[in-house]
Amino acid sequence: MLTNNLGYPRIGSKRELKKACEQYWSGNSSIQNLVQTGKEIRKHNWELQKEAGIDLVPSNDFSFYDQVLDLSLTVGSIPKRYHEVILNKGNSELDLYFAMARGYQKDGLDITAMEMTKWFDTNYHYIVPEFLKNQQFKLFSTKLLDEYNESIRLGIKTKPVIIGPVSYLLLGKEKESGFDRIDLVKNLLPVYLELLSKLEEQHVEWVQFDEPFLALDITEKDKEAFRYVYTEIKKKFPRLKTLLATYFGALEDNKELTLALPVHTLHIDLVRNPEQLDDILADIPGHMNLSLGLVDGRNVWKNDFEASLSLIKTAVDKLGKDRILISPSCSLIHSPCDLDLETNEVVLSADIKQWLSFARQKIDEVVVLKALAEQDENALPKLKANKLANECRKTSDLIHNAAVKRRVAAITVKDDQRENTFGVRQRVQCEALNLPLFPTTTIGSFPQTQEVRSWRAKFKKGDLSLTEYYKLIEKETEETIRFQEEAGIDVLVHGEFERNDMVEYFGEQLAGFTFTKNGWVQSYGSRCVKPPIIYGDVHRPAPMTVKWSAYAQSLTEKWVKGMLTGPVTILQWSFVRNDQPRSETCTQIALAIRDEVVDLESAGIKIIQIDEPAIREGLPLHKTDWQDYLHWAVKAFRISASGVKDDTQIHTHMCYSEFNDIIQNIADMDADVITIECSRSQMDLLDAFADFKYPNEIGPGVYDIHSPRVPAKEEMVFLLEKARKVIPAAQLWVNPDCGLKTRHWEETKKALTEMVAAAKVLRESVEEAVTL
Repeated sequence: MLTNNLGYPRIGSKRELKKACEQYWSGNSSIQNLVQTGKEIRKHNWELQKEAGIDLVPSNDFSFYDQVLDLSLTVGSIPKRYHEVILNKGNSELDLYFAMARGYQKDGLDITAMEMTKWFDTNYHYIVPEFLKNQQFKLFSTKLLDEYNESIRLGIKTKPVIIGPVSYLLLGKEKESGFDRIDLVKNLLPVYLELLSKLEEQHVEWVQFDEPFLALDITEKDKEAFRYVYTEIKKKFPRLKTLLATYFGALEDNKELTLALPVHTLHIDLVRNPEQLDDILADIPGHMNLSLGLVDGRNVWKNDFEASLSLIKTAVDKLGKDRILISPSCSLIHSPCDLDLETNEVVLSADIKQWLSFARQKIDEVVVLKALAEQDENALPKLKANKLANECRKTSDLIHNAAVKRRVAAITVKDDQRENTFGVRQRVQCEALNLPLFPTTTIGSFPQTQEVRSWRAKFKKGDLSLTEYYKLIEKETEETIRFQEEAGIDVLVHGEFERNDMVEYFGEQLAGFTFTKNGWVQSYGSRCVKPPIIYGDVHRPAPMTVKWSAYAQSLTEKWVKGMLTGPVTILQWSFVRNDQPRSETCTQIALAIRDEVVDLESAGIKIIQIDEPAIREGLPLHKTDWQDYLHWAVKAFRISASGVKDDTQIHTHMCYSEFNDIIQNIADMDADVITIECSRSQMDLLDAFADFKYPNEIGPGVYDIHSPRVPAKEEMVFLLEKARKVIPAAQLWVNPDCGLKTRHWEETKKALTEMVAAAKVLRESVEEAVTL
């Protein structure tokens, strides 16, 4: 029996990678310092896992930005627009890499970043590969080889990890018509074979191929690609121990395909779907070993050793212990680094901390499970302690609130319906709000400078009084209102300077949530989030946003949007309790947000945005499970939004999603205005709304806020003209892709000035058309 890990957090326990990247990007640190930080993080991670007792320690799970982008660079899938970056001799391979992720705006070049989207149903974002017909691939970067050799020099024989060729192609996007990207598999596979040949020269024993698409619905052509790839790998490298990793769901219809592949070991996710174990064991061939994904790589709750041991026993009874690996369910990049760093009981109480496990502790859980399965008596005290902690959680008075449960049970059909249909509301809102054609707005947040963040830190430490802190926030809010007025933006926002994170801020004010001091998880690139932990029944003890929205509205004659995070997004971007259905928790959050919406309306806020960027990412991996999820998710949003009058305009925002297959459900949400990410996709995402004839108003993002480049007015006009061809002018809003919190003020002011100018060009063109 072996212990196995699929991947470890790469940000560093104190976000060392984030800081090093941002210092390099800003020109305040050298590339040598950045590379050294990466080496130190890898060394720490490898040694930690080896010392804990992990037999198969992963390498190449580290990334300076994103593992999919790493692979694009490795196989030479570099879009043509970046070739000039390569030709500049002053640029390193890392500079090219970051240009692909973030865009490039120097040396007389202005190059857009590659598209970014969600990694399956997680809050991690990856950089989408771009493919052309008959595209050729070549070994461009040797990162995988370099990191394996780096581990060997440290005396740790690692297991290189790479995204499998089929999943890599399926993660990408065709950038021209007339072909299916999976057809490129025969062009791509030779690069993988070259990599494996070089690894074989270094006497590599194990290689992990991540093929998460085996837990999704795939086509017969995709299945044939899987057969072709792994047959060829087996033929060329018969002695290589290939570990095929699936996760986030069950194999289901792909079980027969997967079990027929000539791989050494199959990894399955028994946290998401423990029921699949019996199906797998019934048909697993004699040559195949099985990696049991027992420790939850995506949530923070302590493992139930007794339940896991029962699954291990079932597998051992069938296969014998020599064919079994004990593993987390998926890579631990979705988990915070180390629970031992949580030493402040004011932030995270000892009562709740005893129920939790972060990446460092999950590694220990894997090792303890192996010891218990092998009947090591020294591990028995840990089994006893684990059982006590889990029993304590089940019976704790912290978990349940009878009043919340009664309110959920009392929900009726009227609670998720607006008073009138959108057609009626639109006329009422048009008269009440009196906005121009192509109204301009932003998505909510404005830049949070180091100074603003320092105020919050000083206030939490007690170095600033509440009065002093509020005065500073008021000043920053007023300056932001004045800038928006001067820029000519039509619907203003207060800037959210009092907020840390769009989910954490609300969780801090809702009962049933707790927090960490250092529970950071990577969202994309250097962007890290600290998800709240939902441990009990949720309700709103007091108003959360009314003070600052009302204050901002008092400063201006223009409308100020109230800014809220929706129930599904709060659910998706939190670590959620696993002792009741997610739908139940989501409904509790929806009622809390509904109370806030009603209070904002009472305070004179006539436009309220309820952000739901996570609706799409919450979809189950198999389409047969979609409708149940979409039913309760859409209902939760409608509950949160339906307590207001017709003249109050409800907005929602979604980003980095494919909408085609859920467009009816988005329409069912019945938001008066939806704003979406569109700029990186060059408005292609808007086609779904146009084909569907989406009835409500739409704000397709006209510039990418995840890149530091400032687009010109003409670029935004071009995108708006594309939008106008498919969406009626009376339905179009003008806005950035997302919130501006992570950007700098200088670029923000330039970009928004260009955006307003672009909207004016569109208005003038409509006026001219009417005159003619």
